[in-house]
Amino acid sequence: MHRRHRTALLLTAAIATAAPLLTACGNDAHPGAAAVVGGQRITMAQLEGRVGEVRAAQRAAVPDDAQYQQAVARSGSLTRDTLHGMVLDRVLHHAARQEGVSVSRKEVQAMRDGLEQQTGGAQALETAWLQQYGVAPERLDENLRLQLEAQKLAGKLGTDTGRPEFWAALSESSKQLGVDLNPRYGSWDVEKSSRVDAETPWVREITSAAGTRRTA
Repeated sequence: MHRRHRTALLLTAAIATAAPLLTACGNDAHPGAAAVVGGQRITMAQLEGRVGEVRAAQRAAVPDDAQYQQAVARSGSLTRDTLHGMVLDRVLHHAARQEGVSVSRKEVQAMRDGLEQQTGGAQALETAWLQQYGVAPERLDENLRLQLEAQKLAGKLGTDTGRPEFWAALSESSKQLGVDLNPRYGSWDVEKSSRVDAETPWVREITSAAGTRRTA
């Protein structure tokens, strides 16, 4: 597999699956916001709009109701994953800007052309990104810009996107910006630059109590 393609897949997968470690505070002070990054709000409407784009693309790609419901079930964490990506995009962009890294439209188009050749055309690429990463076709260029920005930042740091040095730079960017998630979506792991599901011990307590009653 082409090195650039492999790196792109690595970062996209990391956006969806990076392991959590450390939590941050909630954002009750920011009503109507899904997250606040660097003082800038990601509104609930913006988040819902992004999720709606993916659902609409899934519906168009899978007209059969049963298959569509299966696709929805497989992407049950879509809202949280989408917010994760929106936040990480800002964190990465800040880190890249700090290092003087930028990405041009020409570079994005060149990457897209290469990926289309590998996957079998524009529609095949859009379908692959939708199915594997939950990226709507209209957001594909944005996602490729993210991949290129990550690659160029890693190169500037003398590492690659899978190395601790790269994620340490994103961690520092998270700290500089300050990431505050709406508690309904968990919190932000500064060290890993990753969204963390909120712990709800009361759920475990209720479940345990119910089980005790059933076996009594």
